[in-house]
Amino acid sequence: MTIFASVLRRNIRRGTLELIEPAGSREVFGEGPPRVVWRFHNRRAMARIAIDPEFMLGQSYMDGAWDLEYGSLTDLLQVLTTNFRQPSDRPRWQRRLLRWAQPLQQWNRIATSRRNVATHYDLDETLFRACLDQELNYSCAYFESPGISLEEAQQAKCAHIGRKLLLEPGQSVLDIGCGWGSLALHLTEHYDVSVTGLTLSTEQKRVAEERIQQRGFKGRVRILLQDYREHADTYDRVVSVGMFEHVGVPYYPQFFETVRERLKPGGVALIHTIGRSGPPSITNAWIRRYIFPGGYIPALSEIAPAVEPTALVMTDVETLREHYANTLAAWQERFQAQRERFAGEKGERFCRMWEFYLAASETAFRHRGMVVFQIQLQKGTETVVPVTRSYLYPSGAKGPPEPDRP
Repeated sequence: MTIFASVLRRNIRRGTLELIEPAGSREVFGEGPPRVVWRFHNRRAMARIAIDPEFMLGQSYMDGAWDLEYGSLTDLLQVLTTNFRQPSDRPRWQRRLLRWAQPLQQWNRIATSRRNVATHYDLDETLFRACLDQELNYSCAYFESPGISLEEAQQAKCAHIGRKLLLEPGQSVLDIGCGWGSLALHLTEHYDVSVTGLTLSTEQKRVAEERIQQRGFKGRVRILLQDYREHADTYDRVVSVGMFEHVGVPYYPQFFETVRERLKPGGVALIHTIGRSGPPSITNAWIRRYIFPGGYIPALSEIAPAVEPTALVMTDVETLREHYANTLAAWQERFQAQRERFAGEKGERFCRMWEFYLAASETAFRHRGMVVFQIQLQKGTETVVPVTRSYLYPSGAKGPPEPDRP
């Protein structure tokens, strides 16, 4: 028995994993669903995964060192995740040692941020159009009821954010990390506001401006190729969806001070970010190298201390659970429907990287305590945000309703 097989035998209890080694020997570990059949083509990859699973599992899959004869990537990752110790379960001294490495992994000065963004967000537009909803929302959807489509769930997310921003016609909105303009277009169309979007991706800016022109919103929505630290105007509202993950803990105080400076008195902000339900940790090494260099998923305990010194009041914090796992599953399904096309255009290695990224992310939300935080902030102590949540859930409302006022 190899060392790799011995490790699996000691740990696998939940789920059934059948291992097929390169020489053809088979062994079954655990019992119950899900069931996967894991075939290795490279014996060396087995040893590397045993030594460094956090990085080498994804790396070896990209390299074609193994495949699944039965079951899916998410099934395999579920079995491994639920049977092996998680990073948050490490001894305290190890967690402290890992946190010392955070500043080096999150060196997100302006020039570095531009390079990091280009790595992922300047990928071919057709890839994102294949995976995402029709409006190109590249963030957690909001599944208000079971069985709704990805398109419906993304519109529900935009409406939910719109209600939290307490928008009124004629107001100005700053969208930090605006992507391809999806939320900016939604807020302009449904709330009669003007939106300025900031992005560091030249591809996102190009696509967003094309969409603005097509929708007839030129003059009401503008997209700037600009870092949030370079912008100087003030707004009635500030929103940021899926961008805070790229800020980095050392820059949190500057980020929230910037939000405060960009808001007019009595202004409201909404920060929508992936978060950890557990304590601080570090970014997975494979994700950091291939998907989101400089990225980091914060714990709430890392966000709150950066807000407290500002004049911003944290008026609401909502934790969205399972919604992103369902979103990622939908993206994976849409990608797989066109996988053959992308294998021809970008190669098999790219497709393996992309599908592993989606599967690993879905697993993190289902089994590793990843969630989404929606943090509502108000500038000043005047009552702008209602004192109850009733305005968020008007009875029988469909789409973006008019929010109640206190």
